[in-house]
Amino acid sequence: MDWDLPAIVLNTRPYGEGDVIVTLMTEEHGAHRGLARGGASRAQGGLWQAGNFVQARWLARMSDQLGSFSGELIYATAASVMDDPLALGMLTAICAQAEDALPEREPHEPVFSGLIRLLPRLALGQVVLSELIMWETVLLADLGYGLDLAGCAVTGATEGLAFVSPKTGRAVTVEGAGIWSDRLLRLPSFMTGAAESGPEDWRDGLRLTGHFLARDLFGGRHRPLPMAREMLYDRVAALVADSTPAPGVPDLEDRDAG
Repeated sequence: MDWDLPAIVLNTRPYGEGDVIVTLMTEEHGAHRGLARGGASRAQGGLWQAGNFVQARWLARMSDQLGSFSGELIYATAASVMDDPLALGMLTAICAQAEDALPEREPHEPVFSGLIRLLPRLALGQVVLSELIMWETVLLADLGYGLDLAGCAVTGATEGLAFVSPKTGRAVTVEGAGIWSDRLLRLPSFMTGAAESGPEDWRDGLRLTGHFLARDLFGGRHRPLPMAREMLYDRVAALVADSTPAPGVPDLEDRDAG
């Protein structure tokens, strides 16, 4: 059994003295694990870094075996973000979610295609946060937990959507929310097609997707939201604090929502 395909490295774990267990993702096979012999060596250390695009070959005697990986580097995403803490945090959060959420050897083409577009852009920094959040909505939808942002759950309006119900994942307008707006999750306008976004939008977008990721996708499997994703939220919340023009009382974020 073997295949030779473009792949995205999601995670690497030490195995023995010089080998590593690699989790990568291909369009045809989804998340896939294998043994990379000598993967921890100086010669291969830069190859099996999370986020890298590689041409990977998998070999095994039988299809249900772990098998072994060999590969060649296509694009070093990890190296491109190493000097930017926020970009590195985005990369770590993305790969941690994909590696932990995706069933092994099950294709998820929308998730893979989203990663192909998103990962090379991480070096641009915070302006890519809106794209990352939209990729998380794709991850939710492709695994059966999609948000319904097409129209207001109360009024049926398709414009002016401002909130999302934390129970149903359906969008609501200000009018539809009424006195219950403080119990809903804010829906940033970029998630319904607006071009502009800023730190508060990114924070609220991460809070929104994080709520459903934690409750449904990971919570349904009795697993916590990956720590890397929690840390990314904290970084973006700090951007909001830094962008506040006048000092004041620190805003206490509702971490339970994401």
